Amino acid sequence: METQPKKEGRQAQKENSLFEWYDSLVFALTVIVLVFVFCVRVITVSGYSMEPTLYWGDRVAVQSMLYTPRRGDVVVMDGYINYGDPLVKRIIAVGGDTLDIDFATGTVTLNGQALEEPYISAPTTTRYDISFPVTVPEGQVFVMGDNRPRSLDSRSSEVGFIDQRDILGKVLLRIYPVNAFGVLEYR
Repeated sequence: METQPKKEGRQAQKENSLFEWYDSLVFALTVIVLVFVFCVRVITVSGYSMEPTLYWGDRVAVQSMLYTPRRGDVVVMDGYINYGDPLVKRIIAVGGDTLDIDFATGTVTLNGQALEEPYISAPTTTRYDISFPVTVPEGQVFVMGDNRPRSLDSRSSEVGFIDQRDILGKVLLRIYPVNAFGVLEYR
């Protein structure tokens, strides 16, 4: 008769342990979902405009909460400009900055200083319909892709200045492909 209560005790311990695992799993999944809904988004890069920094098909984690746009950040913008696909570009200038581009030499000048841009694939010699120099309006940013010859960006009136409210966030790290996993370097 004594064996029966021991069995019931073990069974109760097993059920309690199983419930604790289930409870922990539900809590962890809830935290992960909340983080990905409110703090971090995963975006797939489409297009060649950010090569060699990011490539078509790369998946990136984007900090979407408590982000203030800064020069040099690679950001994701709302895709209303590009037929619904999120736009991935680098912020070159913020509100109040004056930007000039010498298309003959490919030199980008920000507030009178030539930018050092080790991340670009080629000098900025591709011209669109925006006339330079330009002063970026407050609350907006000027963006360009790192692959300047193949990037439709703020040099074109089709994209133009980007309202800061349309920035979904800053690219933090590449999560796919796995062999390229890592934090995006900002220079």
